[in-house]
Amino acid sequence: MSDLMTEDLAQAAADDVLVSARGLGRVFDVSKPWLNRVIEREERVFLTAAEDVTFDIRRGKTFALVGESGSGKSTIARMIVGLLRPTSGAVTVDGVDLFRSGDIAGQTALRRRIQMIFQDPYASLNPRWRVGDIIAEPIRAFQLEQDAKAVRARVGELLEQVGLAAIDGIKYPHEFSGGQRQRICIARALASKPEFIVCDEPTSALDVSVQSQVLNLMRDLQRELNLTYLLISHDLSVVRYMADDIGVLYLGRLVETAPREQLYEAPRHPYTHMLLDAAPRLDAFGRTAESVVGEIPDPIDRPSGCHFHPRCPHANDRCKTEAPARLVLGPGRTAACHGVEEGRL
Repeated sequence: MSDLMTEDLAQAAADDVLVSARGLGRVFDVSKPWLNRVIEREERVFLTAAEDVTFDIRRGKTFALVGESGSGKSTIARMIVGLLRPTSGAVTVDGVDLFRSGDIAGQTALRRRIQMIFQDPYASLNPRWRVGDIIAEPIRAFQLEQDAKAVRARVGELLEQVGLAAIDGIKYPHEFSGGQRQRICIARALASKPEFIVCDEPTSALDVSVQSQVLNLMRDLQRELNLTYLLISHDLSVVRYMADDIGVLYLGRLVETAPREQLYEAPRHPYTHMLLDAAPRLDAFGRTAESVVGEIPDPIDRPSGCHFHPRCPHANDRCKTEAPARLVLGPGRTAACHGVEEGRL
């Protein structure tokens, strides 16, 4: 009976996962042109942006990826939505491989369920198109409405859903503020009736007061439409407000994953400790914290072993030579650290 219950729980957990990344990796060839390499007698140069990244995103929940600039967050986001093909590993959405070949109709149906909100709302909107045409493009591309009148009605509904007026569809992007443009980007993302949205730094280009409005809108839409989010951010206050589960990236490797409260209350990896100590806090008066040591290394010439060891106060000889394995510490909680494995941390 206990075995059956265990199997049922495992199946329920699997059914609860919408997006799954397994061993995800991406390597870019950043070499000089062939003739230059021959003349200068140089070898090819490769940049590893992501390496063996594994995580799950539950239906209707928000999974956040955090880390310093250059840690690989945006590269992973683009692989998750299919804009970049991974060098290794796989991405599955509702059990279907995102990069499978041969099934064009199935791929089109799957892509409709995935959308992305980009960091710069102005750069992601065509300045020569009216807002109504921008939002209508996914509707027409996926043939979600049959005639022009229905498309216009749907565009008006989407604009009102994100807090704008239906009449705003006749305007151009430059006629709106930054916060309004991001609302337009959200409306465009909703146009294809997606289940999963990747939000790549959706509020970093906005004023603080506007950030809260956009984040509240995103949370309201998530509850209303049962959306699933992958949130990319370096702002830990935004992550704490939005995320249900969090993954911490360092130089392309996922060093820790945990449910939100567990990560903020009891971080395990030294890099997570460093990020949380460096974040501004209202109760920070009189608080002493270790200063941030060094900067993130060059991803072309990454340190051996644990990539974080040159900046880690707890590193030993093993950390300098051996890459740490991914340890499962509990439900939804992992860490890749020799100190955690050895019981030193």
